[in-house]
Amino acid sequence: MDFDFNSDQEMLRNESRKFLEKACNIEKVREVMEDKKGFSAELWQQVSELGWPALIIPEEYGGIGMSIIDLVVVMEEMGRALFPSPFFHHLMATFALLEGGTEEQKQKYLAEIATGETIATFAHAELDDCIDIHSVTAEAKESGDGFVLSGTKGYVGFAHVANLIIAPFRTGKGNGSEGITLFLVDPQTEGVEISPLRGIDQTRKTCQIEFKDAKVGKDGVLGEIGKGGAVLRELIKKSTVALCAEMIGGAEAIHRMAVEYAKIRVQFGVPIGTFQGIKHPLADIFVNIELAKGLVYYAALALQDNLEDVDLAVSMAKAAITDAYSEASMNSILTHGGVGYTWECDAHLYLRRAKWSEYTLGDADYHRECVARMIGV
Repeated sequence: MDFDFNSDQEMLRNESRKFLEKACNIEKVREVMEDKKGFSAELWQQVSELGWPALIIPEEYGGIGMSIIDLVVVMEEMGRALFPSPFFHHLMATFALLEGGTEEQKQKYLAEIATGETIATFAHAELDDCIDIHSVTAEAKESGDGFVLSGTKGYVGFAHVANLIIAPFRTGKGNGSEGITLFLVDPQTEGVEISPLRGIDQTRKTCQIEFKDAKVGKDGVLGEIGKGGAVLRELIKKSTVALCAEMIGGAEAIHRMAVEYAKIRVQFGVPIGTFQGIKHPLADIFVNIELAKGLVYYAALALQDNLEDVDLAVSMAKAAITDAYSEASMNSILTHGGVGYTWECDAHLYLRRAKWSEYTLGDADYHRECVARMIGV
C-alpha cells in the first residue's frame, strides 16, 4: 500500500508552507494574539483567496471539492506556523452543514463559508464536558413557529467574530444522541450573549455563549429535528482528524526548535546536543512523532474510504499525537534551559497550543478509554 502523498498534495504542502512562512511568521503570530480579537482580517482574506475555507466544500456549493487527505496537508502547515485564525472552528461548522444540512441550507450557507465572507463556528462543548455527546443539556423547546433556545456553551472558538453559530440542543427526551437537534443561530439574535474567555492559548480565542430564551425559526433547524446526534458524531470524528493533523505540524516545529538550539548552545566547550541527557530524549520524541503521524494519516484514510475501523483509528491517532505534542513541547522548554521559561522564548507558544489541543475533542485518556472499549477490554 502506498502511503506517500501524491504530487498535487506535495505541491499544496509546499505552497501552504511558503505562504505561512512569509505571511504568518512568529512575529505576526505574537502581534495577532495580543489583539483582543486574536484574529487578522487581512490574513483571513488572504487564506480565503487561497481557497482554504473552500477546500472540502463540493464544487456545486462554491468549493474546491478536495479530500480529507488534502485537508490534512494544509492543517499540518497551519499547526507548524501556529496560524491564529477561526479556521478550525469554521471547519467544524462546515462539516456540520455538509453532514446534516438540507440541500437548501447547503446552497444558502456554504458558498459564503467557502469564500470566507461568512465566519462560522461550532458550539458543541458545555461547561461540564467538552466531548461526550451525552453531555448535551442545553434545551430547545418548540414555541409557535419556531424554537426557544436555553443553556450555556463553553470554549466556543472565535464566537465574538462569527457571523454564524451552529450548536446542538436537546429537543426531546432520550439518552446519548437521541433527541439532539442542531441549530443555525445568528449571533445577533436577541437572547444570545457572547462573553470572551481567557484561555491558555492566546492564538485561539474562545468564548462562552449563553442562550437566554433565544428564539429561532423552523428554518434554524439544521437538517431534521432529533437527528443531530448522528451528525454530531460524524463531524467530531472528522474534526478530530483535522486537529490531529494540525498537532503534527506543531509537534514537528517545536521539536525542530529544540534540536536546532541543542546544536548551537555550548556548555563545557561542546554543543549540549552531544550530551546523552539531551540527545536521547530528542531522539525518543522524534520516534513518537513519526509513530503518531502514521496513525493520523491512517485515520484520515479510514475516514476518506469509510473503513470499518475508522472509530478505532481516530481515537488511536488522537491519543498518540496528544502525548507526542505535549512531550515535545515540554522537552523543548527544558532543552532551552532557563530561557525556555521566559515570555520571549517561542517554545511556550507551542506548549500552550499543545495543551489547548490536548483537551479539545477529548484528551489522551479519553481516547485510550475509547480504544479499550472498542477492542473489548
